[in-house]
Amino acid sequence: MEPPRGLLLHLWNFICFLPYFIGLLLVGFLKGAIVAPIVCVLMTTGNSVIVLGLWPAHAVWAYFCILSAKRLGPVMKLLVCILVALPLALWPVCVVVGSILGGLAYGFLGPVFGTFKAVSEGKTDKFHHCVIDGTWDTIKWSLTFVRDLSDVCLYSYFSVMDDLRKQDPPDGRIEIRVAYVPVAILVGVLGFAVDFPVITVMAALKSPYMLLKGWHRLFHDCIGREGPFLESICVPFAGLAILLWPFAVAGALLGSMVASILLGFYAAVVAYQESSFYLGLCYVVAALSIYDEYSNDILDMPEGSCFPKPMYRRNGGLQLGSRTPSFSRPASFKNPPSRTSSFATPMIELKPLVLLDSLFQECRRQGEIMVLEGLITVKEIDDAKSGKASGRVISVGLPAYCLFQALLRSAKANCTGILIEDNVTEITSANRPKDTFYDWFLNPLLVIKDQIKAQNLEELEEDYLGKLVLLSGDAEKLKNSDIGPPPESELRRAELDALARRLQGITKSISRYPTYRRRFENSIRAILEELDRKNGKGRRSASGSGSESTFGRMFSNQRSFRTKTSNQEDDQETERDGDVV
Repeated sequence: MEPPRGLLLHLWNFICFLPYFIGLLLVGFLKGAIVAPIVCVLMTTGNSVIVLGLWPAHAVWAYFCILSAKRLGPVMKLLVCILVALPLALWPVCVVVGSILGGLAYGFLGPVFGTFKAVSEGKTDKFHHCVIDGTWDTIKWSLTFVRDLSDVCLYSYFSVMDDLRKQDPPDGRIEIRVAYVPVAILVGVLGFAVDFPVITVMAALKSPYMLLKGWHRLFHDCIGREGPFLESICVPFAGLAILLWPFAVAGALLGSMVASILLGFYAAVVAYQESSFYLGLCYVVAALSIYDEYSNDILDMPEGSCFPKPMYRRNGGLQLGSRTPSFSRPASFKNPPSRTSSFATPMIELKPLVLLDSLFQECRRQGEIMVLEGLITVKEIDDAKSGKASGRVISVGLPAYCLFQALLRSAKANCTGILIEDNVTEITSANRPKDTFYDWFLNPLLVIKDQIKAQNLEELEEDYLGKLVLLSGDAEKLKNSDIGPPPESELRRAELDALARRLQGITKSISRYPTYRRRFENSIRAILEELDRKNGKGRRSASGSGSESTFGRMFSNQRSFRTKTSNQEDDQETERDGDVV
């Protein structure tokens, strides 16, 4: 289908678009005005109770962990105790204010976007969906956000602080060089005084270009080929985006101002690390060039910067390796591909948390198998739900084992990325979703996958390493379990132990990610419900330590469970798991 040409055709499409868009917008605004106060009250009340109720415990535990940390020297502990006071004081205020503003914004925009989604292809009674969609869903997701915040405050925070307290110093204690602190503070103040106003002016000057360029593209989407009346899969989100685009530009301006503060004060870090006042000043100037280049890339403006970029590291490779690639355009983007070629070979669009969804589906499947084989017990599942240390085999070991299986499967298939559970979808650095989760964890997982591939594991070693990954979090259970014969070579055994520790470590870090705890508990609950359904009896009928061994012995011979599950049942389980997660 050729795109419409000529001013009259574009004008006619725009005229037809306006009544349709305005009607949906009015319905969305009405729903948003009703739902926004409810969501604001729920989020503000829930988040405030959680944060204010736990704030004394957070403050006491923070200072206790800092003072007892093995990695920090005496002077460093004193400095950290002074610096941590401000974040602790601002944390409740930021949460309360953010909950009010975020609750109003989400409560209003959620129904508006739900109204526009209701007219998308595949829905029959569109009028009914226009009235209903985006109301109850928005309220439920606001409660989900409160739940995720409670998990972060109750689990993630204490987990991070415990690591700080218990972690041994690899190369001696971290101590601060007091003589360089005044110089670093002076450079940080100078960096803020220079970078904040200059970057703010640059952002303000580029904001009109961003506004006009965005409007040009959005208007083209409304009345051109990609408009809602020319292709049935399109909905008039572009019209809504036209109205919201100035707010996005204002948000980008505020974000640039906040970033300029961080960039300016980072000069203190550079001056301290390099022990040089001059190199700190060089970074102050280089930060302007870094921001200018980055903003030019985002807005597709000419490359380069009008500001100089002096060397601010004695090790030039460190500067180029840590800063330039993240802000400059790769060589493969110098000549961007045409739109025609992109339609010929479309890239698979992945959901933001597709890796986590696949991980929990695999946890559910493997968990059922391991309980039936006696590798894990129902009591350990209950302990994991309660957050007890004895449940570490479930809370960390089981997800780590599933990650190991995914990485092993990807290494055997000689993939550049990670194959998820369906053995078809591959997550790579090129097609990964733009989500913080992948910024943090994808590259480390790819490195571990390459290390597994380089080991050329035999079948017995794969089984040994898998059980080592599963049970290494519980030393007593690992000692009493039969995980197979270890490799004869001590070097080989040490390499496998190191891989197991890395997988356990990165899984523990992933478990602190928001939404992880909720999804994990849903998967554990699904495992127990599925086992109750398949066994035809309640899992509570056998309790206590004696029931653990009884349960394991009853089903220890059911090794064929892996092959008895039909494809149809797997599809139903996957669909149900997606609803639960």
